[in-house]
Amino acid sequence: MSKFTLEFEKPLKELYDRIVQAKSLSNNSNVNNDELIISLENQLLREQNNIYSNLTRWQKVQIARHPMRPHTSDYIRNISNEWIEIHGDRKFSDDKAIITGFGIIDNVKYAIIGQEKGRTTKEKLKHNFGMTKPEGYRKALRMMKLAEKFDLPIISFIDTPGAYPGIGAEERGQSQAIADNLFEMSTLNVPIISIVIGEGASGGALAIGLADRIICLEYSWYSVISPEGCASILFGDSSFNKEAAEMLKVNSRDLFDMNIADKIINEPLGGAHNNEHMVYNSVKDVISSEYKYLKSLSKTKLVDERMKKYNNIGVFNDE
Repeated sequence: MSKFTLEFEKPLKELYDRIVQAKSLSNNSNVNNDELIISLENQLLREQNNIYSNLTRWQKVQIARHPMRPHTSDYIRNISNEWIEIHGDRKFSDDKAIITGFGIIDNVKYAIIGQEKGRTTKEKLKHNFGMTKPEGYRKALRMMKLAEKFDLPIISFIDTPGAYPGIGAEERGQSQAIADNLFEMSTLNVPIISIVIGEGASGGALAIGLADRIICLEYSWYSVISPEGCASILFGDSSFNKEAAEMLKVNSRDLFDMNIADKIINEPLGGAHNNEHMVYNSVKDVISSEYKYLKSLSKTKLVDERMKKYNNIGVFNDE
């Protein structure tokens, strides 16, 4: 099991610790614990299936935020070859919350953009916990325009608690930077594939997520606001996050049912951190499969289908 245990996973941790203790006792003494170990392992498997097949929306949000969950840098390192990183927006600075560059996946060159949270305390501070500043969005847009110039498909990895809300970011045009990205992405004449690998909060996520294909990992979430933020506004108390998550319908299955997400990538039991390489392979396969279709479209058809996709989001009838 992971070193970090979520609250609802504590029964699993207790069973796992009992299995480790029984194996240790068996190895260090003449006591035969084989039957007990098998029994505990079967019990653990049943409990895992029971817990992970009945998760609430809030519990899925917790998995999306798991400290051991793979980040953008992990995906780039494991699914691409010949990675060349591009820095800076050529206007202000290089925002480390956004990683951009060129990479090769299955012999196809891609422009890759992703939000990076960092793992250690030092890395989290360096990457600003994945909260992008205006210069980060401008760096992403610079990469997108390069991709269009050289006719390269774009991949974006979404994983952010939201755009950075600091005073400096507002002074440098945070909302304008996000709006510029949305405007430009809507008409880029190259394929765009966005993959929500963890959190997708508000415009901070959408600014690199207006795409031809939106792919969600099973335990990811994507919403106009976080459950805590919603609870603070609606109930005046962020502790109502569980209720807010249910109301917002933030999870991948909700997004798929509402025709926002185009595909869901299944994760190992308990989350991507429990079998990272399985998830890397799945993501790589989906990218190749989706690009194969998108590249068959003419540039006019590609942009028309993208516009149609977003025009249809939120459309309803009262019949």
